[in-house]
Amino acid sequence: MTQWVALAWFLLAPAAAAAAGYGDPLDPGARVAFLGMGFVDTSTEGAYDGVRDDQTARLRLVEEAVRTRFREEGFALLPTDPVAPDLAQVVNPADCAGCELRLAEKLGADYVVVGEVQKVSNLILSMNLVLREVPSGMMLRGLSVDFRSNTDETWLRAMRYILRYNFFKA
Repeated sequence: MTQWVALAWFLLAPAAAAAAGYGDPLDPGARVAFLGMGFVDTSTEGAYDGVRDDQTARLRLVEEAVRTRFREEGFALLPTDPVAPDLAQVVNPADCAGCELRLAEKLGADYVVVGEVQKVSNLILSMNLVLREVPSGMMLRGLSVDFRSNTDETWLRAMRYILRYNFFKA
């Protein structure tokens, strides 16, 4: 039975994604609320040593890469100042039970973008970025990539890959 469910998913998922508009061009000049990147440290290092300054700086680095690319593509990035008190209460905007949509709606956004980096170890990390339509909540873009090594270069390479091959593919 499980085989048939898996086969049905494999055959129907592309059709469902196409019907949902996944991969259609994004509206040029649309208003985008980028609510930032969350960080989930599931390594034992994080449990013992706490927050590392270099990883916090890397989050800011990839956030700026996202902002820069969206501006280069002609999107209007909205300031998040009006929802800053609410956003400050959110530990991870990529995992907040739909709060990203509510905050983006308050900002008057057409799209909301959130991301997350998960650290399993200094060797194994994963980066996710998702773009949803506001207020429908439909995911229009999203990709997760695994990467190796905990450096500025590897974090940026992972984000550039997501943006180039999923968000703004030619």
